Amino acid sequence: MKVELNPNHHHQDQGTETEMCRTIEVVAGGVVLSPAKQVAGADDCADDLFIPPLNFSMVDNGIFRSGFPESANFSFLQTLGLRSIICLCPEPYPEANVEFLKSNGIKLFQFGIEGYKEPFVNIPEDTIREALKVVLGTQEINHFALSFIETRITALLYAYIYLLFCNADVRNHPVLIHCKRGKHRTGCLVGCLRKLQRWCLTSVFDEYQRFAAAKARVADQRFMEMFDVSSLKHLPMPFSCSKR
Repeated sequence: MKVELNPNHHHQDQGTETEMCRTIEVVAGGVVLSPAKQVAGADDCADDLFIPPLNFSMVDNGIFRSGFPESANFSFLQTLGLRSIICLCPEPYPEANVEFLKSNGIKLFQFGIEGYKEPFVNIPEDTIREALKVVLGTQEINHFALSFIETRITALLYAYIYLLFCNADVRNHPVLIHCKRGKHRTGCLVGCLRKLQRWCLTSVFDEYQRFAAAKARVADQRFMEMFDVSSLKHLPMPFSCSKR
């Protein structure tokens, strides 16, 4: 297992510098049963069931959301063929989950956002913006584009190659986005993604409230409303509902 820390992904929080994203890349008939035996048989059957994580749902082609996956969910997650997981919790990733990533060749992008309660909710915009870039699969493409600028390739050729690579870039898909319960932090990230997909705010809030239910926060919805997507509109949108 290799841990890559990006020195550029830092932000200030209460006067101290903390990492914004931590990336973990892994290389890699007729018989009557007694009551006791009947119970054991039921347990064996239950082991074969696929159990999705809390609040699991499909966001778009190759993009899923949920609460924190537990070991009982691993068999289900294997059916998704995940390449990446975006975790929005700041706590160290559980060892069992790390082993699951290792055995299935899944990369973890961890963006530590504290799970505050109102009225102390603080969703860092820069962190959400960087997480969106992972969802869009554009982190490495940006470095690719800069290398062409530095070598002074003509603007027309650069634009053609950039669009050719970006429009087909889903290197992190299928990807699962999760926080603790799959409600607030995950809801904010998905809500900002919906704004990029040109959803109206009413639809963005309806989706957020469907997962947050009675725990819906005004501060989260205000954050999504105020989130500026203008700096991300040039990025590729390889999603079904963005293709017209």
